[in-house]
Amino acid sequence: MTDGRSWQGNWKARLYERVRECGYESLTAFAEARPTASLVALAEELGPDDVAGVQVYNGLVAEAERAHRVTRLVRGQLVRELCAHLPNGWPAVLDDANRFKVAKALGLWSGITPETHEERVRRVGDALLANPPPPGWRPLGPDDELLRTLLPDEEA
Repeated sequence: MTDGRSWQGNWKARLYERVRECGYESLTAFAEARPTASLVALAEELGPDDVAGVQVYNGLVAEAERAHRVTRLVRGQLVRELCAHLPNGWPAVLDDANRFKVAKALGLWSGITPETHEERVRRVGDALLANPPPPGWRPLGPDDELLRTLLPDEEA
């Protein structure tokens, strides 16, 4: 979206109104019902002309912080990035092309991770590169067993 309509008016109220119109009580519930959809896809579903992916993510972070579930959100965002950039799952061979795809997914994930989780996210990325998951591994949600092992819940 380039015309700026997503930022006009009370965008937070508009975002939550759209979430309720879709039958959800929270943005988190809406997003978790679509665990592999990108932030852009979520925004387009809520309002193709006036909701931006960054607004969706800001709302998700705020809800996760209030619910003490930021780690789950962070795992969920990794799922979204992996699905977008590795649609066939983890590559069997990390040649240059596949290494770029993995690095892009991990880099985009790291780039929007809340500051409180940056170090943990860096360690997860390092662990995935040092000990790659099985070829074809494609987590479908934040409760994926490997993701929960790499990035366990810590919030109180």
